[in-house]
Amino acid sequence: MDKTSHDLAQMRRQYELAALDETHVAPDPLQQFQQWFDEAVRAKALEPNAMTLATVSAQGRPSTRVVLLKGLDARGLVWYTNYESRKGQELEANPCAALQFFWPELERVVRVEGSVAKLDPAESDAYYRTRPLGSRIGAWASPQSQVIASRAELEATWAQEQARQGEDPVRPAQWGGYRLAPAYWEFWQGRASRLHDRLVFEASAEGAWQLRRLAP
Repeated sequence: MDKTSHDLAQMRRQYELAALDETHVAPDPLQQFQQWFDEAVRAKALEPNAMTLATVSAQGRPSTRVVLLKGLDARGLVWYTNYESRKGQELEANPCAALQFFWPELERVVRVEGSVAKLDPAESDAYYRTRPLGSRIGAWASPQSQVIASRAELEATWAQEQARQGEDPVRPAQWGGYRLAPAYWEFWQGRASRLHDRLVFEASAEGAWQLRRLAP
């Protein structure tokens, strides 16, 4: 067996901070998520709104990346990106996705699955205007997920767009938001001896949430 600088087989930690019980979970998964998210913020988790986004190509090939949660309400979870990026192309071909939040400070994971749709352009416009100017220029400059020759080329393109767009650029048509409408939520709380708590909310055909416990 190859040796590494660390003994991977021995890298582990016990999870003993908290428990997750059916009698104490909120009746609505959005409410439960908001509670856990607020606790992650109070715990000073590193980028508590960072979430892994999983998509699948038309050929059935999965891919993941980290994006930032930028909106949350009864309609779903929102993030923004380049529509022509790899994830944008995959969502065009297969408009379903999964999200995962990991807050190691609290020994918690939240998984969400559902259908995805682009935001109304006005909603994307409103968020775009709140971004720092450099990031707004970057949305024009970066052909996200495409091969480029060098870092220098990217920076040169950014400078050209800065000169062309000025101090108040409009949102580029290829950049905007997505919203995932949840059909499945899983709340995972680490427990000792790997006997973790896993509570799942799954939408029924009638639209009501059904709560179940999964084996760890």
